[in-house]
Amino acid sequence: MTILLIEDDAELGAGLRQFLLQQGYACVWLRNGGEVAAHWRQAELAILDRQLPDGDALRLLPQWLALKALPVIVLTARVELQDRVAGLEAGARDYLTKPFAHVELLARVRAQLRPLGEGQLACGGLQLWPARQAVAWRGGEVALTRTEFDLLAMLARMPGRVFTRDELLNQVWGYQHFPSTRTVDTHVLQLRQKLPDIQIETVRGVGYRLREGEA
Repeated sequence: MTILLIEDDAELGAGLRQFLLQQGYACVWLRNGGEVAAHWRQAELAILDRQLPDGDALRLLPQWLALKALPVIVLTARVELQDRVAGLEAGARDYLTKPFAHVELLARVRAQLRPLGEGQLACGGLQLWPARQAVAWRGGEVALTRTEFDLLAMLARMPGRVFTRDELLNQVWGYQHFPSTRTVDTHVLQLRQKLPDIQIETVRGVGYRLREGEA
């Protein structure tokens, strides 16, 4: 397993790289975002410091995930709720605040790298692994944000069932009084763009369903 470590702090980066090597992982350590794209496809997981010399790494994360869908663990000193949400919405799978123990990071790495067969959902040409937030569509990996994944997984767990927009808001976003059900429409549109020809059907005046047997 190859881990891509992007961390500009020399002491922390060197220590993490040595620790990961001792645990049996190959580790490529970069200190800025400039060379990430060149190494991204060869990695199985990325550990990403949010504040890089290039700026906020979350701005670049969607571009890197478009190259290959990887589990990403974000490291940051920011502890506010909105910062954690921003990381997950950008496509990260996990979020660890500094300072942290190396053993805790190791546990999170191992959790993200568990075999894909665990808890797999399948519907036609669509495959999802909720434990890793991984998606394959007709044999190819697709990078989704956490919210896009959660929305798709909810539809895929019960193909053919019609979900109202309010149900989707409550279950995916976690609370009932979201500003607008247009949020659901926007995320469905994003899924259709990222998964060409997927059969997420609009049920006029009600909501959405994933066509049973033909994703």
